[in-house]
Amino acid sequence: MRFGAIPVGHAKGAVLAHSTGAGDRRYRKGHVLAAEDVTILAASGLSEIVVAVLEPGDLGEDQAAEAIAASMRHRHIEVKPAATGRVNLHAREAGVFTVDAGLIDAINAIDPSITVATLAQHATVEKDQMVATVKIIPFAVSGDLVRQATELCAKGEMFAVNAFVAKRVGVIQTVLPSVKASVLDKTARLTEQRLARSGSRLVAERRTAHEVGAVAEATRQLARDNDLVVIFGASALADFDDVIPAAIRAAGGTVVRSGMPVDPGNLLVLGHIGKTAVLGAPGCARSPKENGFDWVLDRLMAGLDVTAADIAGMGVGGLLMEIPTRPQPRDLSAIPPIPRVHAVLLAAGRSSRMGGPNKLLALFQGKPLVRRTAERVLGSKAESTVVVTGHQAGRIGDALAGLDIPAAHNADFASGLASSLKAGVLALPEDAAGALIVLGDMPEVLPADLDRLIEAFERAGGRAVVRATHDGKRGNPVILPRALFPAVAHLEGDTGARHLIESEGVDVIDIEIGAGAAVDVDTPEALAGAGGVLQD
Repeated sequence: MRFGAIPVGHAKGAVLAHSTGAGDRRYRKGHVLAAEDVTILAASGLSEIVVAVLEPGDLGEDQAAEAIAASMRHRHIEVKPAATGRVNLHAREAGVFTVDAGLIDAINAIDPSITVATLAQHATVEKDQMVATVKIIPFAVSGDLVRQATELCAKGEMFAVNAFVAKRVGVIQTVLPSVKASVLDKTARLTEQRLARSGSRLVAERRTAHEVGAVAEATRQLARDNDLVVIFGASALADFDDVIPAAIRAAGGTVVRSGMPVDPGNLLVLGHIGKTAVLGAPGCARSPKENGFDWVLDRLMAGLDVTAADIAGMGVGGLLMEIPTRPQPRDLSAIPPIPRVHAVLLAAGRSSRMGGPNKLLALFQGKPLVRRTAERVLGSKAESTVVVTGHQAGRIGDALAGLDIPAAHNADFASGLASSLKAGVLALPEDAAGALIVLGDMPEVLPADLDRLIEAFERAGGRAVVRATHDGKRGNPVILPRALFPAVAHLEGDTGARHLIESEGVDVIDIEIGAGAAVDVDTPEALAGAGGVLQD
């Protein structure tokens, strides 16, 4: 390929290097100039133009990127169409990403014009998340270079998403007089939330004395009927023959590794009883924040073997974000702030399609729908929650009595959804990095679903819209980043968050949460089908 300025009259078939105007015409960078274009450019007074001219054997940027991407061997990954010399590859399933770093390095060493970038080894990914990209830097590249890349791609699997497999999990929590029942209850809830990202379930829990014999017996019982057993010790691991590793051995199992070079997460224990994995959880696993326990848990849920050598190799990159509540944090000034998400519960609507009754007051298992939704939002990781009221505000307030959820009344509720969005966002604290917008009529959305959205928002640094989906179709709830708050203030009528997402050009992360994202109870028939009973 030749690049540079040439006479306009010789530019037919060349690739335009920079966006160029000619009268009322505007030609975009990368446009292949036709004879008509050359005539128009010459008539506008241009004598020279900067272009890329393909030579025999060259491949255009899109063609080259497509050829390399098509030759790659992978699993559970979708290849997107080429554009501007780039092909993106996305996960078809949620799981754990693995990559042959040697092959990637070999391709990137061929020539600077050909690049491949991927996520880190063993990154946990959501369905539809981008995991790799092929980018051709110039407008064209030699076919010989592309051939070298495709030959390397044929050598073996380049990368894969190892899809999560739903597993049955048993949990053991040991008890000492100093351990509160509320701590044990919270640990069980957080463990359920961690398992939700792989579709796994906590099916049994045992609470035993912090003694080798009691823990061994409980472990032996749970290992018979479950794919994984997780043990939370009331006292931290103090020795490699302490209660948890000793109990695994006493139950007839083997200990693969005690201790890991990941902080937080140092005190993890991994073992097996037959085909059942046993994880001794470090104390930090009682917190929702990422730690070494998550790294091992996700690999096991994705069907990946975890060896002692694997754990020993986690030290590089294993110094994770500090938890400020830990004793003697090493460097609080280096801790990046966690994007704080606050929830807005929309409960101002008139339920006009119900023909009179307010759907938010319909009973689900004896509880008003709006209270059921509010309790689930309050049970999530959202920092705080505000409810936007309007129609029948008094009755909505009565349904929420006793809950820690202040109200922001929208006197203009009849004008449409936009006014309620504005009222809710306006009521959020100044440190709110994101607004979790939850519709009051979502009977199937669980706290774990909301937490998955919040965790995705945190991983994105608070800069993306995070949207719930079902079978790839957009739904609710949705998290709006603070960057969109000013745009919310300009919404009018019945315009909602969807308009902002489509018009503001902010990155969007879709999180599959299941049917709860799409349950529609806007009509009496739909509400009855979902298990609700309308009240007068």
